[in-house]
Amino acid sequence: MNVLGIIASGVAALFITVALAKGARRAALRPHAPDEPGGRAPRAAALRRAGGTTVVLGVGTAAGGALWLGAADGSAGSVAGLLAGAGIVAALGLVHDLKPFRAALRLPVQTAAAVLVVCLAGLSPAAGVLAVLWIVLVTNAFALLDHADGLLTTVGLVTAAGLLACAALGGDPAFTLLPATLVAGLAGFLLHNWHPARLRLGASGAQFTGFALAASGALIQEAAPSGRAAWAALPVLATVALADTALVLISRRRAARSLLRDTDDHIAHRLRRVRVTVPGTAVLLGLWAAVPVTTATLVYAELLHPAFLLLPPAGSVAAVFVLLRIPAYTPSRTAPSRTATSRTAPPRTAPSRTAARRTTAPTTGAAIPSAAPAPGVAGPAPGKGAPSGTARTAAGHPTVPPPPTGRSAAGVAAERS
Repeated sequence: MNVLGIIASGVAALFITVALAKGARRAALRPHAPDEPGGRAPRAAALRRAGGTTVVLGVGTAAGGALWLGAADGSAGSVAGLLAGAGIVAALGLVHDLKPFRAALRLPVQTAAAVLVVCLAGLSPAAGVLAVLWIVLVTNAFALLDHADGLLTTVGLVTAAGLLACAALGGDPAFTLLPATLVAGLAGFLLHNWHPARLRLGASGAQFTGFALAASGALIQEAAPSGRAAWAALPVLATVALADTALVLISRRRAARSLLRDTDDHIAHRLRRVRVTVPGTAVLLGLWAAVPVTTATLVYAELLHPAFLLLPPAGSVAAVFVLLRIPAYTPSRTAPSRTATSRTAPPRTAPSRTAARRTTAPTTGAAIPSAAPAPGVAGPAPGKGAPSGTARTAAGHPTVPPPPTGRSAAGVAAERS
């Protein structure tokens, strides 16, 4: 593929993406329908969230048109498989944008799309398995970067530029087609995705970008000359995305949180907690991505020794440990312990039976007459503390009065006598 063909494909992708993004922005900002209560229409949020489809259509149309015109020469099958796989994951992301579903359901589709790319590229079984694992990992790593305005677009733009340079330096020049159109498409979309973002890449654009970068890197590495350190240089291009993924997994593991539930614990969220602005976050991560991309490109071009490839990952590991010190989760409120409550609250004592009887005894009405002492039974000795009117036995125990019958005590005594 010649230089003019690459430039023409990039220009076409730029204009198509800008035109589609402008139309999607106008549709999202259109006034709501009269029958919808207050605010913008629900379709506005859906259009902003699914704005990444403009990148998919722009890049796919430009690259597909160049492929149809025979720009890929003998590698048309590999490039066609790459476009087909990227289109599959983009369609899956669009479904997720319109009706969210579990993230675990994406893995089978992403794996099938990666297998399609590997099969059409004709990789060996061992290289194909490694390529599939790499494509799925990097696709999800880049998709996780879509949590701040302009972040994924900036990092993807820098990474695609590095892949374009590596593909142009060696290997099959047909593999420059997708990185070139991706650079142009992301540049055109960045006009609407910069803070404050009017459109977002969403799951569709994020997965398309990640899959295109990962699959292009795998194919460029396979087609690279044997003298180049492509096996070590090209994986370094994804340093920032992998660092963000490692930060998230370590942080959630240490906090005993779900690994699949997305929260505010990414790199951009932690930078925001130390007063870095949203545009500043995108610029910082773009510069961070430029360091490994430049190093890997120079090593791939044999201008630097491969030992320099250890510097970007080592710096990223140090940055991850520094970012882990920034708190990402708010402390949960704990209920007061029972011990503390028992110390401060006065003790509760159960009412005594005597008090209960006193409170439950009736205060009005006639008193129950006591029975007269039976013949031969001595009454209470004076001074013994027995209440008056209570009959006792010779041993001094109180007698049980008979139930009231309505008769007086004198009548009962007369009957007994």
